[in-house]
Amino acid sequence: MDETTFLGQIGATLLYALLGAIVFAVTVVVAESMTKFSIKKQVVEDGNIAVAIVLASAILSLGLIVASAIH
Repeated sequence: MDETTFLGQIGATLLYALLGAIVFAVTVVVAESMTKFSIKKQVVEDGNIAVAIVLASAILSLGLIVASAIH
């Protein structure tokens, strides 16, 4: 295995991970602005499982998109 190729692959993976984290943060901010309630308060303080499932599905969806972009 060539070191340059290996380091390039690690760099690309880190870039996609950073891009995925940024897209996720933007998605959470947009979701917070679209709803009339705080997602953090609903999940953490009130223990609203339905909101947690919706948030988990958004995380999974974005993860699948980033993973498919890498491959």
